[in-house]
Amino acid sequence: MRENKVVCRELDCGNPVSVSRGHLIEDGRGGVRLLRCSGDESSIRQCDIRRGRPGFCDGEYYHHVTCSESVRLVNGAGLCSGRVEVKSNQSWASVCEADFDRQDAEVVCRELGCGAPAALQGGLYGEGEGQTWDKEFQCKGKESLLLDCDTSDRKHNTCLPGNAVGLTCSEPDDVRLVGGGSRCAGGVEWYDQGEWRTVGTLSDAKAVAAVVCRQMGCGSTVSVLPGNTTRGIRVSCSGSESLLRECRRMHDLLPGLTVICSESVRLVDGAGLCSGRVEVKSNQSWASVCEADFDRQDAEVVCRDVGCGAPAALQGGLYGEGEGQTWDKEFQCKGKESLLLDCDTSDRKHNTCLPGNAVGLTCSEPDDVRLVGGGSRCAGGVEWYYQGEWRTVGADDWDVAAVVCRQLGCGSTVSALPGNTTRGVGVYCDGDESALRECRRRYYLLPGLTVICSDLLVQPDIFLTDPMGGVFRGHQGPEMFRGYNFTITCSTQPQYPGGSFLLTFTGSNRTQTQPAVNHSAAFLFPAADDSHQGNYSCVYDNYVFSHNFSSESELLSLTITGN
Repeated sequence: MRENKVVCRELDCGNPVSVSRGHLIEDGRGGVRLLRCSGDESSIRQCDIRRGRPGFCDGEYYHHVTCSESVRLVNGAGLCSGRVEVKSNQSWASVCEADFDRQDAEVVCRELGCGAPAALQGGLYGEGEGQTWDKEFQCKGKESLLLDCDTSDRKHNTCLPGNAVGLTCSEPDDVRLVGGGSRCAGGVEWYDQGEWRTVGTLSDAKAVAAVVCRQMGCGSTVSVLPGNTTRGIRVSCSGSESLLRECRRMHDLLPGLTVICSESVRLVDGAGLCSGRVEVKSNQSWASVCEADFDRQDAEVVCRDVGCGAPAALQGGLYGEGEGQTWDKEFQCKGKESLLLDCDTSDRKHNTCLPGNAVGLTCSEPDDVRLVGGGSRCAGGVEWYYQGEWRTVGADDWDVAAVVCRQLGCGSTVSALPGNTTRGVGVYCDGDESALRECRRRYYLLPGLTVICSDLLVQPDIFLTDPMGGVFRGHQGPEMFRGYNFTITCSTQPQYPGGSFLLTFTGSNRTQTQPAVNHSAAFLFPAADDSHQGNYSCVYDNYVFSHNFSSESELLSLTITGN
Protein backbone atom coordinates (compact mmCIF):
# COMPACT_ATOMS: atom_id res chain seq x y z
CA MET A 1 0.00 0.00 0.00
CA ARG A 2 2.94 2.39 0.58
CA GLU A 3 4.02 1.99 -3.05
CA ASN A 4 0.46 2.49 -4.28
CA LYS A 5 0.10 5.74 -2.31
CA VAL A 6 3.19 7.08 -4.07
CA VAL A 7 1.80 6.10 -7.49
CA CYS A 8 -1.54 7.86 -6.88
CA ARG A 9 0.26 10.91 -5.48
CA GLU A 10 2.61 11.19 -8.46
CA LEU A 11 -0.32 10.92 -10.90
CA ASP A 12 -2.21 13.50 -8.80
CA CYS A 13 -5.05 11.02 -8.45
CA GLY A 14 -5.83 11.16 -4.74
CA ASN A 15 -5.57 8.07 -2.56
CA PRO A 16 -5.53 4.37 -3.46
CA VAL A 17 -9.06 2.96 -3.37
CA SER A 18 -8.27 -0.66 -4.18
CA VAL A 19 -5.30 -2.81 -5.14
CA SER A 20 -5.25 -6.18 -6.87
CA ARG A 21 -2.70 -8.27 -8.73
CA GLY A 22 -2.38 -9.35 -12.35
CA HIS A 23 -0.37 -12.00 -14.16
CA LEU A 24 3.40 -12.06 -14.54
CA ILE A 25 4.73 -9.19 -16.62
CA GLU A 26 8.36 -8.74 -17.61
CA ASP A 27 10.14 -5.56 -18.62
CA GLY A 28 11.60 -7.11 -21.78
CA ARG A 29 15.01 -7.86 -20.28
CA GLY A 30 14.33 -11.04 -18.37
CA GLY A 31 13.08 -9.56 -15.13
CA VAL A 32 10.54 -7.38 -13.38
CA ARG A 33 10.72 -4.16 -11.40
CA LEU A 34 10.60 -4.40 -7.61
CA LEU A 35 9.58 -1.29 -5.67
CA ARG A 36 10.26 -0.48 -2.02
CA CYS A 37 8.83 2.89 -0.89
CA SER A 38 8.35 4.53 2.50
CA GLY A 39 5.07 6.11 1.33
CA ASP A 40 6.27 9.72 1.71
CA GLU A 41 7.98 10.03 -1.68
CA SER A 42 6.52 12.36 -4.32
CA SER A 43 7.64 10.07 -7.16
CA ILE A 44 8.38 6.34 -7.48
CA ARG A 45 11.78 7.38 -8.86
CA GLN A 46 12.66 8.28 -5.27
CA CYS A 47 11.85 4.72 -4.14
CA ASP A 48 14.23 1.79 -4.10
CA ILE A 49 13.80 0.28 -7.57
CA ARG A 50 15.71 -2.86 -8.42
CA ARG A 51 15.58 -5.61 -10.96
CA GLY A 52 14.34 -9.01 -9.93
CA ARG A 53 14.00 -12.46 -11.37
CA PRO A 54 10.62 -13.81 -12.47
CA GLY A 55 9.23 -15.69 -9.50
CA PHE A 56 11.39 -13.74 -7.04
CA CYS A 57 9.61 -12.33 -3.97
CA ASP A 58 6.47 -10.40 -5.00
CA GLY A 59 7.95 -9.34 -8.33
CA GLU A 60 6.20 -12.10 -10.24
CA TYR A 61 2.97 -10.07 -10.25
CA TYR A 62 2.14 -6.56 -11.36
CA HIS A 63 -0.26 -4.32 -9.49
CA HIS A 64 -3.64 -2.95 -10.55
CA VAL A 65 -4.24 0.29 -8.63
CA THR A 66 -7.46 2.29 -8.51
CA CYS A 67 -7.01 5.85 -7.22
CA SER A 68 -9.78 8.10 -5.95
CA GLU A 69 -9.04 10.66 -8.72
CA SER A 70 -11.18 13.62 -7.64
CA VAL A 71 -11.53 13.38 -3.84
CA ARG A 72 -9.25 12.24 -1.03
CA LEU A 73 -9.02 12.04 2.77
CA VAL A 74 -5.80 13.52 4.18
CA ASN A 75 -3.98 13.18 7.54
CA GLY A 76 -6.23 10.41 8.81
CA ALA A 77 -5.37 7.13 10.47
CA GLY A 78 -6.02 5.06 7.32
CA LEU A 79 -7.68 5.08 3.92
CA CYS A 80 -11.13 5.76 5.40
CA SER A 81 -10.52 8.86 7.53
CA GLY A 82 -9.04 12.32 7.09
CA ARG A 83 -9.63 15.88 5.97
CA VAL A 84 -11.85 16.05 2.85
CA GLU A 85 -10.03 17.52 -0.16
CA VAL A 86 -11.41 17.91 -3.69
CA LYS A 87 -9.41 18.29 -6.89
CA SER A 88 -9.84 21.76 -8.36
CA ASN A 89 -7.90 23.05 -11.38
CA GLN A 90 -5.20 20.40 -10.92
CA SER A 91 -4.71 21.28 -7.25
CA TRP A 92 -6.35 20.04 -4.07
CA ALA A 93 -8.77 22.18 -2.05
CA SER A 94 -10.17 21.53 1.42
CA VAL A 95 -13.95 21.74 1.94
CA CYS A 96 -15.64 23.99 4.48
CA GLU A 97 -17.83 22.27 7.06
CA ALA A 98 -20.77 24.56 6.21
CA ASP A 99 -20.69 23.36 2.57
CA PHE A 100 -20.72 19.63 3.37
CA ASP A 101 -23.40 17.47 5.02
CA ARG A 102 -24.19 13.85 5.82
CA GLN A 103 -25.43 13.04 2.30
CA ASP A 104 -22.25 14.46 0.79
CA ALA A 105 -20.25 12.33 3.25
CA GLU A 106 -22.11 9.18 2.18
CA VAL A 107 -21.00 9.76 -1.41
CA VAL A 108 -17.36 10.38 -0.44
CA CYS A 109 -17.21 7.24 1.71
CA ARG A 110 -18.73 5.20 -1.12
CA GLU A 111 -16.33 6.65 -3.70
CA LEU A 112 -13.33 5.74 -1.55
CA GLY A 113 -14.55 2.18 -1.09
CA CYS A 114 -15.32 2.64 2.60
CA GLY A 115 -18.38 2.05 4.75
CA ALA A 116 -20.99 4.55 5.96
CA PRO A 117 -19.95 7.89 7.56
CA ALA A 118 -19.16 7.56 11.27
CA ALA A 119 -17.96 11.08 12.16
CA LEU A 120 -18.21 14.43 10.40
CA GLN A 121 -16.69 17.53 12.01
CA GLY A 122 -14.77 20.69 11.14
CA GLY A 123 -11.10 20.68 12.13
CA LEU A 124 -11.17 16.97 12.94
CA TYR A 125 -8.03 16.35 10.87
CA GLY A 126 -6.41 19.78 10.78
CA GLU A 127 -6.36 22.58 8.23
CA GLY A 128 -5.29 22.35 4.61
CA GLU A 129 -2.41 24.46 3.37
CA GLY A 130 -3.96 25.31 0.01
CA GLN A 131 -7.22 26.81 -1.17
CA THR A 132 -10.78 26.11 -0.04
CA TRP A 133 -13.39 24.60 -2.40
CA ASP A 134 -15.62 27.45 -3.59
CA LYS A 135 -18.93 25.59 -3.97
CA GLU A 136 -21.50 24.02 -1.70
CA PHE A 137 -22.18 20.34 -2.40
CA GLN A 138 -25.83 19.26 -2.78
CA CYS A 139 -25.60 15.47 -2.99
CA LYS A 140 -28.68 13.27 -2.68
CA GLY A 141 -26.57 10.52 -1.10
CA LYS A 142 -26.90 7.91 -3.84
CA GLU A 143 -24.33 9.23 -6.31
CA SER A 144 -21.25 7.10 -7.05
CA LEU A 145 -18.83 10.03 -7.26
CA LEU A 146 -18.71 13.32 -5.39
CA LEU A 147 -18.29 15.28 -8.64
CA ASP A 148 -21.54 13.75 -9.92
CA CYS A 149 -23.37 15.76 -7.24
CA ASP A 150 -25.00 19.12 -7.89
CA THR A 151 -23.30 22.17 -6.45
CA SER A 152 -24.36 25.74 -5.75
CA ASP A 153 -22.59 28.97 -4.97
CA ARG A 154 -21.39 29.19 -1.38
CA LYS A 155 -23.58 31.04 1.09
CA HIS A 156 -20.50 31.97 3.10
CA ASN A 157 -17.69 34.08 1.67
CA THR A 158 -15.01 32.69 3.98
CA CYS A 159 -14.21 29.45 5.78
CA LEU A 160 -12.94 30.26 9.25
CA PRO A 161 -9.93 28.38 10.70
CA GLY A 162 -10.94 25.08 12.26
CA ASN A 163 -13.79 24.55 9.78
CA ALA A 164 -12.05 22.41 7.15
CA VAL A 165 -14.30 19.36 7.27
CA GLY A 166 -12.91 16.09 8.55
CA LEU A 167 -14.59 12.78 7.82
CA THR A 168 -14.32 9.30 9.33
CA CYS A 169 -15.98 6.54 7.34
CA SER A 170 -16.66 3.17 8.86
CA GLU A 171 -14.59 0.34 7.51
CA PRO A 172 -16.13 -1.45 4.52
CA ASP A 173 -17.87 -4.74 5.18
CA ASP A 174 -15.46 -6.70 2.99
CA VAL A 175 -14.16 -8.93 5.79
CA ARG A 176 -16.13 -11.27 8.03
CA LEU A 177 -15.65 -14.13 10.50
CA VAL A 178 -17.94 -17.11 9.95
CA GLY A 179 -18.84 -20.29 11.82
CA GLY A 180 -17.71 -19.14 15.25
CA GLY A 181 -21.05 -18.25 16.81
CA SER A 182 -20.18 -14.53 16.91
CA ARG A 183 -19.31 -11.76 14.46
CA CYS A 184 -15.96 -11.59 16.26
CA ALA A 185 -15.01 -15.28 15.94
CA GLY A 186 -14.67 -17.74 13.09
CA GLY A 187 -12.98 -18.40 9.79
CA VAL A 188 -11.73 -15.28 7.98
CA GLU A 189 -13.44 -14.49 4.67
CA TRP A 190 -12.84 -11.60 2.26
CA TYR A 191 -15.35 -10.32 -0.29
CA ASP A 192 -13.36 -10.44 -3.50
CA GLN A 193 -14.56 -10.20 -7.13
CA GLY A 194 -18.20 -10.69 -6.23
CA GLU A 195 -17.86 -13.59 -3.79
CA TRP A 196 -16.68 -14.41 -0.25
CA ARG A 197 -13.34 -16.22 -0.28
CA THR A 198 -11.33 -17.91 2.45
CA VAL A 199 -8.29 -16.00 3.75
CA GLY A 200 -5.09 -17.92 4.50
CA THR A 201 -1.50 -17.07 5.37
CA LEU A 202 1.83 -18.82 5.69
CA SER A 203 3.94 -17.37 8.50
CA ASP A 204 2.34 -14.22 9.90
CA ALA A 205 -1.05 -15.49 11.08
CA LYS A 206 -0.87 -13.45 14.30
CA ALA A 207 -0.32 -10.21 12.34
CA VAL A 208 -3.19 -10.97 9.95
CA ALA A 209 -5.49 -11.76 12.90
CA ALA A 210 -4.57 -8.46 14.59
CA VAL A 211 -5.63 -6.55 11.46
CA VAL A 212 -8.90 -8.49 11.16
CA CYS A 213 -9.87 -7.87 14.80
CA ARG A 214 -8.94 -4.18 14.46
CA GLN A 215 -10.87 -3.70 11.22
CA MET A 216 -13.99 -5.32 12.65
CA GLY A 217 -13.82 -3.32 15.88
CA CYS A 218 -13.56 -6.56 17.81
CA GLY A 219 -10.81 -5.76 20.30
CA SER A 220 -7.62 -7.78 20.45
CA THR A 221 -6.79 -11.28 19.25
CA VAL A 222 -7.65 -14.11 21.62
CA SER A 223 -6.49 -17.02 19.45
CA VAL A 224 -5.38 -17.82 15.91
CA LEU A 225 -5.65 -21.32 14.48
CA PRO A 226 -5.32 -22.89 11.02
CA GLY A 227 -8.52 -24.09 9.33
CA ASN A 228 -9.15 -26.37 6.39
CA THR A 229 -6.93 -26.13 3.32
CA THR A 230 -8.81 -24.51 0.43
CA ARG A 231 -8.29 -22.29 -2.59
CA GLY A 232 -8.54 -18.74 -1.28
CA ILE A 233 -6.65 -15.47 -0.88
CA ARG A 234 -3.16 -15.57 0.59
CA VAL A 235 -2.53 -12.52 2.75
CA SER A 236 0.63 -11.15 4.35
CA CYS A 237 0.42 -8.31 6.91
CA SER A 238 2.83 -6.46 9.19
CA GLY A 239 0.13 -6.22 11.87
CA SER A 240 -0.05 -2.41 11.95
CA GLU A 241 -2.48 -2.02 9.05
CA SER A 242 -5.96 -0.67 9.75
CA LEU A 243 -7.58 -2.75 6.99
CA LEU A 244 -6.94 -6.18 5.56
CA ARG A 245 -6.96 -4.67 2.09
CA GLU A 246 -3.84 -2.69 3.02
CA CYS A 247 -1.95 -6.00 3.31
CA ARG A 248 -0.30 -7.83 0.46
CA ARG A 249 -2.27 -10.60 -1.17
CA MET A 250 -2.20 -13.24 -3.91
CA HIS A 251 -4.30 -16.25 -4.83
CA ASP A 252 -2.89 -19.51 -3.59
CA LEU A 253 -3.80 -22.85 -2.00
CA LEU A 254 -3.46 -22.38 1.76
CA PRO A 255 -5.17 -23.42 4.99
CA GLY A 256 -7.88 -20.99 6.03
CA LEU A 257 -7.44 -18.92 9.17
CA THR A 258 -9.70 -19.16 12.23
CA VAL A 259 -9.60 -16.08 14.47
CA ILE A 260 -11.24 -15.33 17.81
CA CYS A 261 -11.30 -11.67 18.91
CA SER A 262 -12.10 -10.34 22.36
CA GLU A 263 -15.04 -8.33 20.90
CA SER A 264 -15.84 -5.86 23.69
CA VAL A 265 -12.68 -5.68 25.81
CA ARG A 266 -8.97 -5.61 25.03
CA LEU A 267 -5.58 -5.38 26.74
CA VAL A 268 -3.35 -2.68 25.22
CA ASP A 269 0.42 -1.94 25.34
CA GLY A 270 1.27 -5.15 27.20
CA ALA A 271 4.01 -7.69 26.58
CA GLY A 272 1.69 -10.22 24.94
CA LEU A 273 -1.91 -11.24 24.42
CA CYS A 274 -2.53 -11.65 28.17
CA SER A 275 -1.33 -8.33 29.58
CA GLY A 276 -1.98 -4.64 29.06
CA ARG A 277 -4.16 -1.67 29.88
CA VAL A 278 -7.85 -2.62 30.15
CA GLU A 279 -9.99 -0.92 27.52
CA VAL A 280 -13.73 -1.41 26.95
CA LYS A 281 -15.67 -0.71 23.77
CA SER A 282 -18.03 2.24 24.24
CA ASN A 283 -20.09 3.76 21.40
CA GLN A 284 -17.77 2.33 18.75
CA SER A 285 -14.65 3.73 20.47
CA TRP A 286 -12.36 2.34 23.16
CA ALA A 287 -12.30 3.68 26.72
CA SER A 288 -9.77 2.94 29.48
CA VAL A 289 -11.06 1.82 32.90
CA CYS A 290 -10.25 3.55 36.18
CA GLU A 291 -8.59 1.40 38.86
CA ALA A 292 -11.23 2.43 41.43
CA ASP A 293 -14.00 0.96 39.21
CA PHE A 294 -12.33 -2.43 38.69
CA ASP A 295 -11.54 -5.24 41.16
CA ARG A 296 -10.27 -8.80 41.26
CA GLN A 297 -13.60 -10.35 40.24
CA ASP A 298 -13.81 -8.00 37.25
CA ALA A 299 -10.26 -9.02 36.33
CA GLU A 300 -11.19 -12.72 36.43
CA VAL A 301 -13.90 -12.09 33.85
CA VAL A 302 -11.61 -10.03 31.59
CA CYS A 303 -8.90 -12.71 31.65
CA ARG A 304 -11.53 -15.32 30.74
CA ASP A 305 -13.00 -13.05 28.04
CA VAL A 306 -9.64 -12.66 26.26
CA GLY A 307 -8.84 -16.38 26.53
CA CYS A 308 -6.16 -16.19 29.24
CA GLY A 309 -5.61 -17.73 32.67
CA ALA A 310 -6.33 -16.27 36.10
CA PRO A 311 -5.30 -12.67 37.00
CA ALA A 312 -1.70 -12.37 38.16
CA ALA A 313 -1.32 -8.58 38.60
CA LEU A 314 -3.81 -5.72 38.81
CA GLN A 315 -2.60 -2.13 39.22
CA GLY A 316 -3.36 1.41 38.01
CA GLY A 317 -0.87 2.85 35.54
CA LEU A 318 0.80 -0.53 35.03
CA TYR A 319 0.61 -0.17 31.24
CA GLY A 320 0.34 3.59 30.77
CA GLU A 321 -2.56 5.93 30.15
CA GLY A 322 -5.08 5.72 27.33
CA GLU A 323 -5.40 8.64 24.93
CA GLY A 324 -9.19 8.52 24.67
CA GLN A 325 -12.09 8.64 27.09
CA THR A 326 -12.52 6.83 30.42
CA TRP A 327 -15.29 4.27 30.97
CA ASP A 328 -18.03 6.00 32.93
CA LYS A 329 -19.37 3.05 34.98
CA GLU A 330 -18.16 0.86 37.81
CA PHE A 331 -18.10 -2.87 37.05
CA GLN A 332 -19.75 -5.24 39.53
CA CYS A 333 -18.82 -8.68 38.26
CA LYS A 334 -19.35 -11.79 40.34
CA GLY A 335 -16.33 -13.42 38.73
CA LYS A 336 -18.15 -16.25 36.92
CA GLU A 337 -19.43 -14.32 33.89
CA SER A 338 -18.09 -15.29 30.46
CA LEU A 339 -17.91 -11.74 29.11
CA LEU A 340 -17.16 -8.43 30.83
CA LEU A 341 -20.25 -6.82 29.31
CA ASP A 342 -22.37 -9.55 30.95
CA CYS A 343 -21.48 -8.03 34.33
CA ASP A 344 -23.68 -5.56 36.18
CA THR A 345 -22.53 -1.96 36.34
CA SER A 346 -23.36 1.04 38.50
CA ASP A 347 -22.71 4.76 38.32
CA ARG A 348 -19.16 5.70 39.24
CA LYS A 349 -18.56 6.84 42.81
CA HIS A 350 -15.68 9.00 41.57
CA ASN A 351 -16.21 11.87 39.14
CA THR A 352 -12.68 11.81 37.75
CA CYS A 353 -9.95 9.28 37.13
CA LEU A 354 -6.62 10.81 38.08
CA PRO A 355 -3.53 10.28 35.89
CA GLY A 356 -1.81 6.98 36.63
CA ASN A 357 -5.08 5.23 37.53
CA ALA A 358 -5.97 3.62 34.19
CA VAL A 359 -6.07 0.00 35.29
CA GLY A 360 -3.47 -2.42 33.94
CA LEU A 361 -3.94 -6.18 34.09
CA THR A 362 -1.63 -9.16 33.71
CA CYS A 363 -3.34 -12.53 33.28
CA SER A 364 -1.54 -15.83 33.58
CA GLU A 365 -1.16 -17.89 30.44
CA PRO A 366 -4.01 -20.33 29.73
CA ASP A 367 -3.53 -24.04 30.31
CA ASP A 368 -3.70 -24.89 26.62
CA VAL A 369 -0.32 -26.65 26.38
CA ARG A 370 0.84 -29.83 28.10
CA LEU A 371 3.60 -32.45 27.99
CA VAL A 372 2.39 -36.06 28.01
CA GLY A 373 3.94 -39.51 28.37
CA GLY A 374 7.08 -38.41 30.20
CA GLY A 375 6.07 -39.16 33.78
CA SER A 376 6.21 -35.45 34.68
CA ARG A 377 4.34 -32.29 33.76
CA CYS A 378 7.74 -30.98 32.59
CA ALA A 379 8.60 -33.79 30.18
CA GLY A 380 6.90 -35.52 27.27
CA GLY A 381 5.32 -34.99 23.90
CA VAL A 382 3.96 -31.47 23.31
CA GLU A 383 0.19 -31.21 22.92
CA TRP A 384 -1.98 -28.16 22.26
CA TYR A 385 -5.68 -27.83 23.08
CA TYR A 386 -7.07 -26.97 19.67
CA GLN A 387 -10.69 -26.92 18.43
CA GLY A 388 -11.97 -28.86 21.41
CA GLU A 389 -9.30 -31.57 21.53
CA TRP A 390 -5.64 -32.09 22.40
CA ARG A 391 -3.45 -32.30 19.28
CA THR A 392 0.20 -33.10 18.73
CA VAL A 393 2.49 -30.12 18.13
CA GLY A 394 4.92 -30.56 15.27
CA ALA A 395 8.20 -28.62 15.21
CA ASP A 396 11.83 -29.07 14.29
CA ASP A 397 13.71 -26.52 16.39
CA TRP A 398 14.84 -25.82 19.96
CA ASP A 399 13.04 -22.47 20.14
CA VAL A 400 9.60 -24.11 20.32
CA ALA A 401 10.79 -26.23 23.25
CA ALA A 402 12.10 -23.11 25.03
CA VAL A 403 8.66 -21.46 24.77
CA VAL A 404 6.90 -24.61 26.04
CA CYS A 405 9.17 -24.90 29.10
CA ARG A 406 8.72 -21.19 29.84
CA GLN A 407 4.92 -21.29 29.49
CA LEU A 408 4.63 -24.31 31.78
CA GLY A 409 6.93 -22.77 34.39
CA CYS A 410 9.31 -25.71 33.99
CA GLY A 411 12.65 -23.90 33.78
CA SER A 412 14.90 -24.19 30.74
CA THR A 413 15.10 -26.77 27.96
CA VAL A 414 17.27 -29.84 28.54
CA SER A 415 16.45 -31.67 25.32
CA ALA A 416 14.11 -31.42 22.34
CA LEU A 417 13.74 -34.51 20.18
CA PRO A 418 11.47 -35.39 17.26
CA GLY A 419 8.66 -37.79 18.05
CA ASN A 420 6.32 -39.70 15.77
CA THR A 421 5.17 -37.97 12.60
CA THR A 422 1.46 -37.33 12.86
CA ARG A 423 -1.15 -34.91 11.64
CA GLY A 424 -1.15 -32.11 14.19
CA VAL A 425 -0.41 -28.39 14.54
CA GLY A 426 2.90 -27.20 13.08
CA VAL A 427 4.55 -24.37 15.02
CA TYR A 428 7.49 -22.00 14.49
CA CYS A 429 8.78 -19.76 17.33
CA ASP A 430 11.50 -17.16 17.68
CA GLY A 431 12.17 -18.45 21.20
CA ASP A 432 11.35 -15.32 23.22
CA GLU A 433 7.55 -15.71 23.20
CA SER A 434 5.83 -16.16 26.56
CA ALA A 435 3.25 -18.63 25.23
CA LEU A 436 3.04 -21.07 22.33
CA ARG A 437 -0.02 -19.34 20.91
CA GLU A 438 2.11 -16.24 20.24
CA CYS A 439 4.16 -18.29 17.76
CA ARG A 440 3.45 -18.72 14.06
CA ARG A 441 1.69 -21.78 12.70
CA ARG A 442 3.08 -23.95 9.96
CA TYR A 443 0.76 -25.74 7.61
CA TYR A 444 2.56 -28.89 6.63
CA LEU A 445 3.27 -32.22 8.32
CA LEU A 446 6.07 -32.17 10.90
CA PRO A 447 7.26 -34.73 13.44
CA GLY A 448 5.83 -34.35 16.91
CA LEU A 449 8.15 -32.78 19.47
CA THR A 450 9.27 -34.43 22.73
CA VAL A 451 10.57 -31.89 25.25
CA ILE A 452 12.39 -32.31 28.57
CA CYS A 453 12.63 -29.25 30.81
CA SER A 454 15.09 -28.64 33.64
CA ASP A 455 12.45 -28.61 36.40
CA LEU A 456 11.58 -32.22 35.70
CA LEU A 457 11.48 -33.37 39.32
CA VAL A 458 8.87 -32.11 41.74
CA GLN A 459 10.10 -30.38 44.89
CA PRO A 460 10.80 -32.92 47.68
CA ASP A 461 9.38 -32.59 51.20
CA ILE A 462 11.41 -32.35 54.41
CA PHE A 463 10.13 -32.91 57.95
CA LEU A 464 11.44 -33.69 61.43
CA THR A 465 10.24 -36.44 63.82
CA ASP A 466 11.24 -37.47 67.36
CA PRO A 467 10.25 -40.81 68.89
CA MET A 468 11.02 -39.56 72.46
CA GLY A 469 8.85 -36.42 72.32
CA GLY A 470 11.72 -33.93 72.50
CA VAL A 471 10.56 -31.75 69.60
CA PHE A 472 7.93 -29.02 69.77
CA ARG A 473 6.74 -26.13 67.59
CA GLY A 474 8.41 -22.81 68.45
CA HIS A 475 7.87 -19.29 67.16
CA GLN A 476 10.55 -19.62 64.47
CA GLY A 477 9.90 -23.26 63.56
CA PRO A 478 10.64 -26.65 65.18
CA GLU A 479 12.69 -26.65 68.41
CA MET A 480 14.52 -29.63 69.91
CA PHE A 481 15.55 -30.32 73.49
CA ARG A 482 19.23 -31.11 74.00
CA GLY A 483 20.04 -34.78 74.45
CA TYR A 484 17.07 -36.16 72.49
CA ASN A 485 17.35 -38.26 69.35
CA PHE A 486 15.62 -36.98 66.19
CA THR A 487 15.08 -37.94 62.53
CA ILE A 488 14.94 -35.79 59.39
CA THR A 489 12.97 -37.47 56.59
CA CYS A 490 13.19 -36.58 52.89
CA SER A 491 10.48 -37.76 50.50
CA THR A 492 9.18 -37.08 47.00
CA GLN A 493 6.23 -38.01 44.83
CA PRO A 494 6.53 -41.31 42.93
CA GLN A 495 7.56 -39.93 39.55
CA TYR A 496 10.53 -42.11 38.66
CA PRO A 497 12.17 -45.13 40.40
CA GLY A 498 15.52 -44.84 42.10
CA GLY A 499 17.47 -41.73 42.79
CA SER A 500 19.05 -40.53 46.03
CA PHE A 501 18.63 -37.86 48.70
CA LEU A 502 21.37 -35.51 49.83
CA LEU A 503 20.74 -33.89 53.20
CA THR A 504 22.61 -30.59 53.51
CA PHE A 505 23.25 -28.62 56.68
CA THR A 506 23.52 -24.88 55.95
CA GLY A 507 26.55 -23.16 57.42
CA SER A 508 28.79 -26.23 57.43
CA ASN A 509 30.19 -28.83 55.08
CA ARG A 510 28.17 -31.55 56.77
CA THR A 511 26.18 -33.63 54.25
CA GLN A 512 24.72 -37.11 54.19
CA THR A 513 23.52 -39.15 51.23
CA GLN A 514 21.11 -42.09 51.13
CA PRO A 515 19.42 -43.94 48.26
CA ALA A 516 15.72 -43.30 47.83
CA VAL A 517 13.73 -46.30 49.09
CA ASN A 518 10.04 -46.08 48.27
CA HIS A 519 10.78 -42.48 47.27
CA SER A 520 12.04 -41.44 50.71
CA ALA A 521 15.06 -41.56 53.05
CA ALA A 522 15.39 -41.12 56.83
CA PHE A 523 18.46 -39.48 58.43
CA LEU A 524 18.96 -40.33 62.15
CA PHE A 525 20.61 -37.96 64.67
CA PRO A 526 21.51 -39.08 68.23
CA ALA A 527 21.68 -36.74 71.26
CA ALA A 528 20.91 -33.29 69.90
CA ASP A 529 23.37 -30.54 70.88
CA ASP A 530 24.19 -26.99 69.76
CA SER A 531 26.09 -28.28 66.72
CA HIS A 532 22.78 -29.52 65.25
CA GLN A 533 21.18 -26.08 65.26
CA GLY A 534 20.75 -24.54 61.81
CA ASN A 535 19.02 -24.94 58.44
CA TYR A 536 18.56 -28.29 56.69
CA SER A 537 17.38 -29.08 53.15
CA CYS A 538 16.84 -32.20 51.04
CA VAL A 539 18.17 -32.41 47.48
CA TYR A 540 16.67 -35.20 45.38
CA ASP A 541 18.91 -36.41 42.52
CA ASN A 542 17.94 -38.82 39.76
CA TYR A 543 19.32 -39.88 36.38
CA VAL A 544 16.41 -39.82 33.92
CA PHE A 545 16.22 -39.57 30.12
CA SER A 546 20.04 -39.73 29.92
CA HIS A 547 20.43 -36.60 32.05
CA ASN A 548 21.01 -35.81 35.71
CA PHE A 549 18.24 -33.86 37.39
CA SER A 550 17.90 -32.48 40.91
CA SER A 551 15.32 -30.66 42.98
CA GLU A 552 15.71 -29.02 46.39
CA SER A 553 13.20 -28.82 49.24
CA GLU A 554 12.35 -25.80 51.32
CA LEU A 555 14.62 -25.05 54.32
CA LEU A 556 13.91 -26.63 57.69
CA SER A 557 15.18 -24.34 60.48
CA LEU A 558 15.96 -26.28 63.68
CA THR A 559 16.58 -24.63 67.06
CA ILE A 560 18.23 -26.50 69.98
CA THR A 561 16.97 -25.46 73.41
CA GLY A 562 16.90 -26.57 77.07
CA ASN A 563 19.62 -27.38 79.60
